[in-house]
Amino acid sequence: MVTMDVPLWGRKGKTMLPIKVMLVDDQDIVRTGLRLMLDAEPDLEIVAEAKSGDEALKMITDCQPDIVVMDVGIETTDGPAATRALRKRYPEVPILALTTREDERQFFQMLDAGAAGYLPKSAALTDLTHAIRTVHQGYVYLYPSLATALVSDYLQRTETESDVRPDDDQLTARQRQVLTLIAEGVSNAGIAERLAISVKTVARHRENIMARLDLHSRAELIAYAVRNGLTEA
Repeated sequence: MVTMDVPLWGRKGKTMLPIKVMLVDDQDIVRTGLRLMLDAEPDLEIVAEAKSGDEALKMITDCQPDIVVMDVGIETTDGPAATRALRKRYPEVPILALTTREDERQFFQMLDAGAAGYLPKSAALTDLTHAIRTVHQGYVYLYPSLATALVSDYLQRTETESDVRPDDDQLTARQRQVLTLIAEGVSNAGIAERLAISVKTVARHRENIMARLDLHSRAELIAYAVRNGLTEA
């Protein structure tokens, strides 16, 4: 699982503000169950519920969530399309994808659409709450079996290619820093702030990294960083 240590949280209304969560799921019973479970956590607060990606787009400005927990299989709007639309309009709000089945194709589509985490609905409540806290901290959360699928897919791609990819020794120290932060789910603005550089410079580093390593998507960037020990898995 790609993650980092997450700090302990205070009680609601005390030392730290709760994480504001928006739920997006077209099944009323699922949303109700999630709300009851998550609202019982002292550091989490459900601020809105939406039945579709379109409804979430209309509500998000008023409720201003810290994170969106989205069902990948919402019927009215395709999960990756809804994720892409939300990320385009509100790039600072991370999205944690929930799915009824561990579909690798869907998993890669959600990663490329900008989801910061991916978790099956069969996972334990402790996994869900940990995923929310991890993603809220600006890191990527991948359920262990799906993290394995990500790296396996990347390995298969590299093994079947005729040309040998350049290794990351060809990256500058700054490019390695940027790649690590990208793989951990930090936004371009967050990377710029941490490294004291402009957002445009971060974007340029990202383009150069992908060109030099012959990578073509965010999912490949994450897999490459995990495989080469640039972030935890």
